[in-house]
Amino acid sequence: MFIDPSLSPIAQDDNVLNGQIDEDDTIFALSSGGGGASIGSGATAVAVIRISGPCAFVALRELLSPFPLHEDGEKDGGAKLPKLPKARMASLRTLYDPLNDGDGSLPQRDPLDSALVLTFPGPNSFTGEDIVELHCHGSRAVVQGVLSALSGLHFRKTNTLGGMKRLQLRPADPGEFTQRAYGNGKLGLVEVEALSDLIVADTSLQRKQALRQFDGRLSRLYLGWREELIKGLAHAEAVIDFGDDEALDADEEEDGMEGDGGMSIWGTIRPRISSLRQAMEKHLADASRGELLRDGLRIAIVGRPNAGKSSLLNLLAGRDAAIVSSTPGTTRDVVEVILDLGGVRCTLLDTAGVREEMEEGVNDIEVEGMRRARKAARDAHLIVGVVDASDIERGLNAVDELIDGSDDESTDNESSVTNSKNVLYVLNKLDLVNGDHPSPADEMDEDSTFGISCSTNEGIDAFLSSLTERALSLVSDESDLQNSSLASVEGTEGAVITRARHRRHVEAAADALARFEDLSGQGYMALDMAAEELRLAASELGRITGAIDVENVLDVLFADFCIGK
Repeated sequence: MFIDPSLSPIAQDDNVLNGQIDEDDTIFALSSGGGGASIGSGATAVAVIRISGPCAFVALRELLSPFPLHEDGEKDGGAKLPKLPKARMASLRTLYDPLNDGDGSLPQRDPLDSALVLTFPGPNSFTGEDIVELHCHGSRAVVQGVLSALSGLHFRKTNTLGGMKRLQLRPADPGEFTQRAYGNGKLGLVEVEALSDLIVADTSLQRKQALRQFDGRLSRLYLGWREELIKGLAHAEAVIDFGDDEALDADEEEDGMEGDGGMSIWGTIRPRISSLRQAMEKHLADASRGELLRDGLRIAIVGRPNAGKSSLLNLLAGRDAAIVSSTPGTTRDVVEVILDLGGVRCTLLDTAGVREEMEEGVNDIEVEGMRRARKAARDAHLIVGVVDASDIERGLNAVDELIDGSDDESTDNESSVTNSKNVLYVLNKLDLVNGDHPSPADEMDEDSTFGISCSTNEGIDAFLSSLTERALSLVSDESDLQNSSLASVEGTEGAVITRARHRRHVEAAADALARFEDLSGQGYMALDMAAEELRLAASELGRITGAIDVENVLDVLFADFCIGK
């Protein structure tokens, strides 16, 4: 039975109801799937329950004790307290239910499960706090029994922490374990984002990209840039504070810098800042590969009615995802199927057939379907134009008109198809064409045109191979791992932008450095303004790594995490 957390004893606590959670709360949650984690979820072989906080080991002692414990932490009858497992070593233990102590008439608590127990003393743990992991059997009865037992310990008291204190054990909020890791300096903001991406990764390339970011190379890149800016800023502050000092003026005269109008005050700083700006601009000129890989590609299948679009979708999906019928206009809404093409997460979109609205049989519903087909093509990263091999001219005209119309409607949409490299043409129904295979039209690129038959599977492998190659080309670049402009910061090879937030701040930092270069050439008169641009650029990079002004980002980010992470 699913237990609503709002019905637990903790929900009745005044402090919790008033939103006043003690910073010393110990939290717990199911950190794996199954086990009744949500209504309708099935059981799993193993379920992991995680406990973190100052009372984690105290709560574990309660679960390991077969007999009731007094408030002073001693067991009835003077027996020894249960011994905790050695740190970071799995130990098979029986978990007992501390909620059935009753009046002491029961000789022993009811067992909950036989589980593997691990302890991770802080600060050498994921959250930086004491952590307990219970690897239980994954049935709903076991998981909910353990979670209910932990909830019931909220009102127990212990003197093991100095003075008689309540355990303050409560269910964790979404992402709270990771939030504590961030708060305790175990993870940076970029690593937290990478962990979020890793948890929801669908493909091998998404996993690899998230791991590359999680190992800190992106943070090292931005922190290295920021340190370089701070050095330049420190130089500017020194000139501002001591620039009028007579000794400084004398030194400048000795160095032959008299009469330069203050042009030399930046010394070697300006060339270094210029190189840094160029590195940022090269970092930004990546065709959004990191974001495309993280978010996935959209591939729209378009064409005239009955060209075989739905049949192709079903064939690629390996199931009957879309209805196939000889009646024109069967597909009205956009049908989506998720595919893994060479490690790239792709959303395949089957769209309504496009034809003249004045043709016989076209109604308002089909017109709306065609409008949605045009929008799908406009928002797609790749387009597959399906053409009936027995009617190439009309089919090709329909595809080209749809693409041209989509580009006309697209204004600021960067993801829209803008060149022929992002369009593949498929001549379908080869099995129905007599004699030789039809020749593509003159304007069709042979490398982008494929003859197939959805009925016999002819040509499908070659088309799928080319489609996968196109998808990979949009999210990868051989120069990523040999980017010389990033190599100046050690250990940052392959660091790419994965979020729009990162791109926005790097762009703002690069713009600030461009303004600095203009102002730094104006001598003493613009010294303060040039220094302010360095300060602004450093602040923008600090917002990426979490050094400054990240409260709003954290609220959104941790809310996206699942409970238990």
